[in-house]
Amino acid sequence: MQKFESFVYSLLVEERKKKLVLLLTFLAFVLAVLMFPTKIVLAKMLPGKSTNTFSIYVDLLSGSSYQETDRVNACVVSILQKEKEVQNIEVFNGMGSPLDYAGLVKGSGLKSGEQSSEIVVNLSGIHERDERSFAMVHRLRPFIQKQCEGLIPKTSIKMVEQPAGPPTMAAVVVELYGEKSEPLNALAGRIKQILAQTKDLVDVDILSDEVYEKYALILDKEKVTRSHLSIAQINALLYLAFEGSHVAHKNSENSPEQIPLYLVLSSPSKSLPHASKEELSAKLSELKLLNAQGMMVPLSELVRVEKVASSPTIMSKNLQKMVSIVAEADLVSQVYPLLDARSKIKDTLAEEFEIRRSHLFDLTLKDKKSGDVYELVWDGEMKVTMDTFRDLGAAFIAALLLIFLLMVVYYKSFALSGIVLLGSFLSIIGVIIGHWIMDLFASTTFFLTATSLIGFISLMGISSRNALLLIDFAQTLIKQGTPKKEAIAEASATRAKPIMLTAAAIILASTLLATDPIFGGLGVALIFGTIAAVIVSLIVVPVLMDSTKAL
Repeated sequence: MQKFESFVYSLLVEERKKKLVLLLTFLAFVLAVLMFPTKIVLAKMLPGKSTNTFSIYVDLLSGSSYQETDRVNACVVSILQKEKEVQNIEVFNGMGSPLDYAGLVKGSGLKSGEQSSEIVVNLSGIHERDERSFAMVHRLRPFIQKQCEGLIPKTSIKMVEQPAGPPTMAAVVVELYGEKSEPLNALAGRIKQILAQTKDLVDVDILSDEVYEKYALILDKEKVTRSHLSIAQINALLYLAFEGSHVAHKNSENSPEQIPLYLVLSSPSKSLPHASKEELSAKLSELKLLNAQGMMVPLSELVRVEKVASSPTIMSKNLQKMVSIVAEADLVSQVYPLLDARSKIKDTLAEEFEIRRSHLFDLTLKDKKSGDVYELVWDGEMKVTMDTFRDLGAAFIAALLLIFLLMVVYYKSFALSGIVLLGSFLSIIGVIIGHWIMDLFASTTFFLTATSLIGFISLMGISSRNALLLIDFAQTLIKQGTPKKEAIAEASATRAKPIMLTAAAIILASTLLATDPIFGGLGVALIFGTIAAVIVSLIVVPVLMDSTKAL
């Protein structure tokens, strides 16, 4: 400790060394902060979560058949079966899987119709495999999409992982509001193309139904009445011919209720070789019903076939028509590709639309020709990330102000309170550099997350305590007649041991946290932030104490 006291004293007696310490501290702070805009350290709400399962959403164009969807499913399953870590695969054709956390927030429960399906992939245990689930998804996504999306035009295959934290529909969600459906959908298509061309954005899709042509069977009620048949009879036969029909019940001693029996025709019998009005009419002519007079009446006499446009689902929010475009960030923070996509949207659409910012990232687009106004609102995990970082930043500023006010009351000095405050704030250098160091050795990107900011805020009390120990002890020595520089040096040397022991306890206790996939940021912030707080407390704070007249 005698050597450390001499070292601190040598810093205080030479003005050049004091200025050098302050300059190096300032440079370290600037370089640490610059790691964010230079993307050396990336910010994200929470890192990827390694689980034992993930899902694959298969979406074809509205109006696609069950057979087309099944063909894409078979392609995906054939690829997954070659993975040794895949234990089993469940295919839900025409519907979503039973709801889990991911399905609840990703919209699996809304899946219905022959054009959609969900494939649930169950993996071996986390500790039984080397590859994490999100790394497997990252590896398989381009291969599956390349092999299977081309089978049926405009097929969308999305890889869905269990969310690590915030319950959001996707990493990036664009909510596009407008009054007219057709131009709104057209603009959504253009924005989808821009997102698809943005680096690090994958699984880009529009959550809306396409308008397609279909055949409608229209009953001629007058002919039905004349034929002495009921509409219920005709409906039952149509369901039997194309889907299947409940025809009877079965009683069982093992079941408290009657078991329904369904009659379903074979696939060749209930399907048409080609989707045409002529083939559908021909099939209707083969279907006959016995009326009350004992005559066989073909359905083609009672039902006419018309080609009509489908009725797409109209999505709305806040009483406004809305179309959602979703995208996932591929093992990167969603903030940076969002900024790139936002810039591309402004550049690409500038000739046709008057674009102005409505909120932080949101845009208002006004068509120069028609005058139609569209609102582009960013949502998803990106919004949760920005809101969380904003709120935690506000909490951090509030903590700083409260510490400052308490110190002003305690010391009756703004200068000494400012030293305590600055000593606490500079621990951010260690937090940022610690994430950069961990990123160098991690197999995947080590993000600065919301838990990292929680750890940084937790350091405020520890850093403040270190500065308080030095200032109080130095004040006591000065009152006893010790010269100021000697008192500061002796206080630093005397308090160095308890400060380091406290720091060692925090570092050792945080080591297990640093290995956790979710709370790793918290552990790293506590470990490296504590190291920075010790260095600042024992070197920078003494220099600041010597520079103020309030001591």
